[in-house]
Parts: sequence; structure tokens; C-alpha cells
Amino acid sequence: MTTLERTTSEHPDFIQLVAQLDKELGERDGAEHSFYNQFNSISGLRHTVVAFMNKRPVACGAIKEFDSYAMEVKRMFVVFDMRGKGLATLVLNELEKWAREMNYESCVLETGKRQPEAIALYTKNGYKTISNYGQYKGVENSVCFSKTL
Repeated sequence: MTTLERTTSEHPDFIQLVAQLDKELGERDGAEHSFYNQFNSISGLRHTVVAFMNKRPVACGAIKEFDSYAMEVKRMFVVFDMRGKGLATLVLNELEKWAREMNYESCVLETGKRQPEAIALYTKNGYKTISNYGQYKGVENSVCFSKTL
């Protein structure tokens, strides 16, 4: 049985899942990891979701305000042995629902070209590629997306 819990970045299971995410990204991004990591602090995130399968924390994600119209999707992760079961889509859908409830019109996000699974997830869920924004402008490994809610 899968359940979703809306919480904050102070939730211990969210913290533990993000630690696993950071370890994996460090391996994928290599020397570029420190650049990306500076934009991924979880301190003060008020809108996070943790997915549980039979009470085990298996996936997470977060949103934070990008501007007055959009939320930015951050810290999406599914534990390795639970991938391919639709958990990332469940978390993403819950984050989008939460953003709509707060009257945001869209979601934006950045992911890395070395993360083809993430690119496939966002494309499958209706996200469209946009020009790299903010700190990701001109960053060769970054790809940015947007979706109208």
C-alpha cells in the first residue's frame, strides 16, 4: 500500500531520502556536483511530499515558490529498488495538486542531461522544455522544463 504525506523539509524521512539523492547525484555529476548542490538546500522547504510503501519511505519531492505564478519542483527522488513503479509520478502529481491549491499557475524545474530517467518522467507528465532560467542559464548539463497546471 502506497501513501503520500505532505510535510516539510524537517521530516526525518525526507531528510534521509534527500541524503540518498545527493549521494547519487554526486556520483552522476562528478566535479559539477558542487555547482548544483549550492541550489539544492532543503532548509526551510514548507511543501514536501514523502511517499511510503508499507510504511517504508521510498520517494520524495518538494516545491518552492519560483515567482508569484509558479512553483519550482525540487528534490525528486525514488529509492533504487522501487523505481519503475510509478512512485515519482505519484509524488509529482501530489506536488502539482498542492501548487494548484495555492493558486499557482505552473511548475518549473531543472534537471541534468545525465538524468535521462528524470527527463523521461517530466516529459511523460506533460512538461515542456524551456530556456534555461536563472542560475542555469548557459549551463551545458542543465535542461529546464515548465508545465501549466
